[in-house]
Amino acid sequence: MKSLHLRVRVAAAVAITCIAVVGVLAITLYTASEELEETLVNQIVSEEMVYLVRHYLENPSVVVREPGPNLQYYIARNSSDLVHVPEALRQLQVGHHEIGVGTDEQHVAVREVDGTRFIVAYDAGPHEIREQQFKRLLLVALGAVSIVAAALGYWIAGLITRQITDLSARVAILDPGTPREPLTEPGQDPEVAALANAFDEYQSRIRALIEREQEFTGNASHELRTPLTAIRTSCELLQAETGLPEKTRSRIAAISAAAERMTGQIEMLLFLARAQAVNDREPVALADCVNAAVEPLHGEIRRKALQFENTIAPTHTAHVNRHALHLVLANLLRNAVQYTAAGSIRIDWKAPILTVTDTGPGIPEMHRQRMFDRHYRGSHAGDGFGLGLAIVKRACDHCGWSIAITTPSVNGTAFELTLR
Repeated sequence: MKSLHLRVRVAAAVAITCIAVVGVLAITLYTASEELEETLVNQIVSEEMVYLVRHYLENPSVVVREPGPNLQYYIARNSSDLVHVPEALRQLQVGHHEIGVGTDEQHVAVREVDGTRFIVAYDAGPHEIREQQFKRLLLVALGAVSIVAAALGYWIAGLITRQITDLSARVAILDPGTPREPLTEPGQDPEVAALANAFDEYQSRIRALIEREQEFTGNASHELRTPLTAIRTSCELLQAETGLPEKTRSRIAAISAAAERMTGQIEMLLFLARAQAVNDREPVALADCVNAAVEPLHGEIRRKALQFENTIAPTHTAHVNRHALHLVLANLLRNAVQYTAAGSIRIDWKAPILTVTDTGPGIPEMHRQRMFDRHYRGSHAGDGFGLGLAIVKRACDHCGWSIAITTPSVNGTAFELTLR
C-alpha cells in the first residue's frame, strides 16, 4: 500500500488527537451528568420520604400535600391500604429501589414506622429523556468536532509541512551540473534549515565528483583519440601509396573503418559516462549499420558455422544517433554470437522495431528482468564481465529507445529494439 503524504499523516494525527480529547470529555460529561442526575433524584426521594413521615407522625389526620406530577405518596396502615398501592410497589422491601427501564424508570423509597409503611415513588422518565437528548447532543457535537478537527488539522499540517514541501520542490528540479542558489534560506525552521544545509553539502560533493569525472573522461578521451587519429592518418598515408596490392588496400581500409568506428564508440561511451543526452541524430541506413557492427564478428561466425541473415532492405533508414545505434547493435550481435553454438542469427526491421534473433540457449523468464544489470550474466554465463547489455540499456535510455527480451517461435532469444 502506498504511503500517505506527510501532510495527511500530520492532519490525521491532529484530528485524531482532537477527536480523542473531545470524545473523552464527552464521555466524562455524560457519565458525570448521569451520576449527578441519579444523586439528585435519590436526594429528592429521600427528602420527600422524610417530609412524608414527619408530617404523618405529627398530624395523622391531616392530608399530606398534593404530590407533584412526577411524585407519588403512599401510606399503608394495614393490608386494606395496600390495595391502593400499585402492584409493582407492594412487595418492595424497605430501602431505595429502581424499577423499570428507560422512560419508565421509577425511583422508589420504602420505609416502615410503627407498622405503617410509607412509599415515595418518583417518575424518572423525564430525566431519562433529557439524558438521551444530552447524549444525542454530545454525539452531534463530536461529529461536528471531527469535521472541524479534520479540516483544521489539514490546514495546520499545511502550515507545518509548507517549508518541507517547498524544499522538496526545489530539490526535485536540481541539476548537479548547474550553479544555483543555496537551499538554506532565512526564516526556515531549524529542522528544515538543517535538512536544506545537508542537501547543499551533498550537492556540493556531487558537483565536485562530476567535475572530477568530467576531467577524467576528458583526459581519457584525449588519450584514446590520439592513437586512433594516428592509426587513421597512417591508413590514409598508406592508401595514398602506389603499387600496393588490392588485398593490402582492403585490409588498410578495414583498419581505417575500425578506427573510425572506435572513435565514434569512444564518443558515445563518454556521452554515457557524463549522463548527457545524445542529440545529434541523422538518417541512418539500418542495413549498413548492421553490417558494420557485425563485421568484426565474421571470423567467429565462420568458426562456429553460424548462418547470419540481415533481412533489412538497403533503403530502410531511421533518424537516430549513428554511434549510439552502432554501439547497441555491436553489443547485441556480440552477445548473440557468443552464446549461439549452432544455428543462425537473424536481423529484422518492422518500423519502429529492430529485432536481433538467435538460436542460442535462450534466457529463462526468471533472469530477464536482471539481464540488463551490470555484471549480471544469467545461467548460461560465459566469458566476459556482464557489461554488454548494461551498456545497451544505458544507451537506449539516453536516446529514448526501449529494449526488451522476448522468446521467438523457435529456441533462442530475441532482443527487440524500439527506435523512437
